[in-house]
Amino acid sequence: MRTVHMAVYDTFADWEVGHATAGINRALWHREPGTWRVRTVGPTREAVTSMGGMRIVPDLALDELAPGDSAMLILPGSSIAESGALAAFGTKAGEFLAAGTPVAAICGATFVLAAAGLLDERPHTSNDPGYLAMSGYSGGEHYVADTAVTGGDLITATGTRPVEFAREIFARLGVFEPHVLDAWYALYGDNDPKGFYTLAEYEAQRAVAE
Repeated sequence: MRTVHMAVYDTFADWEVGHATAGINRALWHREPGTWRVRTVGPTREAVTSMGGMRIVPDLALDELAPGDSAMLILPGSSIAESGALAAFGTKAGEFLAAGTPVAAICGATFVLAAAGLLDERPHTSNDPGYLAMSGYSGGEHYVADTAVTGGDLITATGTRPVEFAREIFARLGVFEPHVLDAWYALYGDNDPKGFYTLAEYEAQRAVAE
């Protein structure tokens, strides 16, 4: 079992990580069913409340999380991302990247990484280059005007593209076979029903093989 850790903190943006976490935690269409699970990590083990009003009790506290125990750290945006209140998560992301463990950040979480100096030398994207510039970071020349960008062990995305964010996460982890990932994106990214039928056929064929 490989564990992906998702950060949770007050006002985290539920919708930005839903496609990714559901796709990882639910074994449907997986290359190797039973391999993946999602666990939440908070500032402490005390409950937090999402932007959508969901109350979450984290599985572990941030100081309990080590890169060697994780396959990836996912960081959602939050209305407190620009305040400095999430700096400890930026520090932890730096530990992950230094250890070669992937980090995925979307929307305001990219600001947290920028403020921690983690985007100064890495290809990245965000909501807008001017938005990241407010962090005082010096990585503007590495900004990529795209919806989601993978640069080595770092995935970044704009907050308006959670499906593209999830696709990059799935690809980096190898959760799905490439053609299954293409079908998944056709369905959820392009609203193409052909993607659904491809996925259904894949699952049916695997059921017969088992």
